[in-house]
Amino acid sequence: MAGAGQGGEFRYRAVERRILDMIESGRLVPGGRAPSLRAMSRAAGVSLATVGHAYEELERRGVLRSRPRSGYFLREGRAQLSAPARPSAPPQEPRPVNRQALIRMVLTVVGDRELLPFGVAGPEERLLHEAHLTRVLGRVLRDDPLAALNYTPVHGLTALRRQIAYRAQEWGAEVRPEDVLVTSGAIEALHIALRALTRPGDAVLVQSPTYHCFLQLLENLGLRVIEAPSSPDTGISPAQVREAVDRFDLRCCILTPNFNNPDGALLPEEAKAEIVDILAERDIPLVEDDVYGDLHFGPVRPAGFKKWDRRGLVLQCSSFSKTLCPGWRVGWILPGRFLERALDVKFSSSVATATPNQMAVAQYLAEGRYDRHLRRLRSALEAQTRTIRHLLSRYFPAGTRVTRPQGGCVLWLELPGGVDSVDLFYRARAEGIGISPGNVFSTQDRFSNYIRLNAGALIDERADAGLRRLGRLAAQCATRRS
Repeated sequence: MAGAGQGGEFRYRAVERRILDMIESGRLVPGGRAPSLRAMSRAAGVSLATVGHAYEELERRGVLRSRPRSGYFLREGRAQLSAPARPSAPPQEPRPVNRQALIRMVLTVVGDRELLPFGVAGPEERLLHEAHLTRVLGRVLRDDPLAALNYTPVHGLTALRRQIAYRAQEWGAEVRPEDVLVTSGAIEALHIALRALTRPGDAVLVQSPTYHCFLQLLENLGLRVIEAPSSPDTGISPAQVREAVDRFDLRCCILTPNFNNPDGALLPEEAKAEIVDILAERDIPLVEDDVYGDLHFGPVRPAGFKKWDRRGLVLQCSSFSKTLCPGWRVGWILPGRFLERALDVKFSSSVATATPNQMAVAQYLAEGRYDRHLRRLRSALEAQTRTIRHLLSRYFPAGTRVTRPQGGCVLWLELPGGVDSVDLFYRARAEGIGISPGNVFSTQDRFSNYIRLNAGALIDERADAGLRRLGRLAAQCATRRS
């Protein structure tokens, strides 16, 4: 395919990245002229046609503007937005969760194709490998229709468990196929983990902000939550974890080490190892959500907590929902020493995971196409994340702050002027735009002026116009509250 480079990444993406680097470093300022096509061709070592394609894509996404006989210029706007302030509070006292109604309100937008998909975290379908996945599914149904009609073992399809174990071994975890339990998405995996570990009234440590579905699960199970602040740069610190285990009677922790939802935080590798050691000293299990680990923007996939687990205390949960096929609901849990308890919970809930979906994903992975797909998906998500950051600097009110994640597909915005994000949620939904208000990511009202945006939504004219409208609504809310 024209413009394709090594490893399946389109060469024009490298040109886009150079322009976005220039913007974020301040070398290309609003209204400033971008390098000429010929100069960029020489600098990037690509053809003029490839540079032209990249510039056209950036113009389509609202980053550049072409002027006849003058070249391309960065669109007018403010300088790049700053990052949100770092939280500094100590771990909070255990408290019950009371966010069910608020979270249910936000989840009503899931699957609503009329809304711009900035409210649900995950790549838009057009970024996924849907054509080949559909062919694979059709082929496995034709080749072995009787197997597709039957149950798989409760553990899951052996071929799929083998592929999952192999991928975990690639980033350093000691995992065998028999250690894997296939689930109906990561949410079932997390539910199994918490059911296997806790009883109503137990205290669980989470980072704050944290994924709202964690809070929903904890509330449904009657658990109390201890929140420790998470920095958008480096996540929850080992010192915060140690303080929490020293002060409180913890039953387990539930943490996201790689690109936390919603703030995109990535824990340094040494911090992951230290946290595992701190918890192992007290024999406290760690439930790990690693659904975004494969969506890193850097050259190397970050390891999960499971890499440093020597006592079977880490229960890693993940799925293919953020990378391959969200509607198929194929996930897994690596329960460590708690495998038998996890199986008991699986027996008493769904018993088995859908067979055709497992067969198709196992075949897709066995064909070796997944890594090539991931390279393209990561490249697209990185470009979109940085493009959206630029558009926010143009459309959102002064004082807005936004994260700079190194992977994943979400942006965490701090809005100015006392904006009520729940009010903004309703106003945006009325205008056909989905967002997630900050209050659903904590048991407390600490993030009432924050919102989470999905960077997996393709930036086209409709999405650009939606971000412009959303910025206008945010400015109106700030004006009303001031």
